[in-house]
Amino acid sequence: MVDTETCYKAVLARDKRYDGSFFTAVLTTGIFCRPICPANTPKQKNCRFMPSAAAAQAAGFRPCLRCRPELSPNFPGWHGTSATVTKALKYISDGFLNSNDVPGLAEKLGLGERHFRRLFQKHMGTSPTNVAMSRRLLMAKQLLCESRLPVTQIAHAAGFQSVRRFNDALKRNFKLSPSDIRKRNGSTAGNSAELTLKLGYSPPYNWENIINYLRPRAIPGVETICDNSYSRTFQLQDRIGSFTVAPLTKVNMLSVTIRNCEVTSIPLILSRVRSIFDLDTNINVINHHLSDFPDLAGRILNNPGIRVIGAWDPFELTIRAILGQQVTVAAATTLSGRIVARHGIPCVTPCATLSHIFPTPEILAKADLSGLGITGNRIKAIQNLAQVLTDDPDFFNRSTDLSDIIDNLCKLPGIGAWTANYVAMRALGEVDAFPSADLILQKRMQENDMPRPTAKELEKISQNWRPWRAYAAMYLWNSDEKKAESKNDKTAGY
Repeated sequence: MVDTETCYKAVLARDKRYDGSFFTAVLTTGIFCRPICPANTPKQKNCRFMPSAAAAQAAGFRPCLRCRPELSPNFPGWHGTSATVTKALKYISDGFLNSNDVPGLAEKLGLGERHFRRLFQKHMGTSPTNVAMSRRLLMAKQLLCESRLPVTQIAHAAGFQSVRRFNDALKRNFKLSPSDIRKRNGSTAGNSAELTLKLGYSPPYNWENIINYLRPRAIPGVETICDNSYSRTFQLQDRIGSFTVAPLTKVNMLSVTIRNCEVTSIPLILSRVRSIFDLDTNINVINHHLSDFPDLAGRILNNPGIRVIGAWDPFELTIRAILGQQVTVAAATTLSGRIVARHGIPCVTPCATLSHIFPTPEILAKADLSGLGITGNRIKAIQNLAQVLTDDPDFFNRSTDLSDIIDNLCKLPGIGAWTANYVAMRALGEVDAFPSADLILQKRMQENDMPRPTAKELEKISQNWRPWRAYAAMYLWNSDEKKAESKNDKTAGY
């Protein structure tokens, strides 16, 4: 149940920390807004506070044209989060329900349809179908406001099966036609080889920390950091493209410039970008919980905007993690670049340093990795993983429970608990994953002249930090303290 007093105080203060946590539906206007909306604040008696944009739209309210709810973070609920709902929202953001039904999504998550619907009602205030429709409408509105794409392409990009259904949905939910929305925002029709869109987040958010984390780990030829921005290549629907992500000054948003993609891939690309940069996390709730523990409180106070940096593709990140076992970050990056140079898919992009697509599982399963400086055991681990993904492309999506994910990964040759937890937290969005065997984490938790805690001891300590141990790990890794590791320390490639 949403705390109405807290919500109204946040609206009065236009508190950015609550952006995405709830939406204000105004009875007198029939419009719903973000907590940061610059419009005059309505009287409390005329407000209804909704846990999601989808719930507000399902109740008959239309989105505000000033604060633009489509730009807010996509938090999965008000009080706490459901891991299942979070995973389901990721599938919905990727466009799963554009071509599948709710029973199919429930089955994919290993749940009965009735229980699945109950979870959505509890955490989102409405049904999965309404959430999917809300995402389509808000995506369409964003593309109409921010792009020069033709209306027909926008309809398909947002997941509508026909332009007629698209127009009907806009008129029914927004009381506006596509041309009306464009006129209000000054957009003009036409096509463009580059599409730049905005993605919102809730502060605090430390972009500098994210760039500093990604810079030494960027895979040569595939990723690059330049002028405070991150760029990479991708291949979707047999089409090769690239994108660049950069911060927007004075607003809590990132800009994403996408080049050479199918319009129907836009939702998937944006969803993955949101995951990489952890834009949908209610960091204030996490910080409040972790600040109760002395080992973390000071670290959070000094840098409250730490995020768990994600990955474009679980297979790529897992290969990177295998290469990083017991070597420095720089060494793992060098080995990754060698694999890409020999077996990556060449491509041409506007950025000279982006020259390849990371090799697919099918390529690496049969690739000659000798002579690259990779040990024999790691070559076997890489090729075994590649063969598993070749035979079962859905391998990383088989489990929804963290313990099952770790167990399934650890069954593969060359993957132990550290690698499995690292992959779970960075590639699969498991916020409670925790690589307790990590040497740097153990050093960070060492007290004065006391012995460094063992993996077992650190695992026991970390139980207090649940369900957000991945964020605890990031705060510990990013601590700025005198006992930081040297450049030559073997950090397990974290």
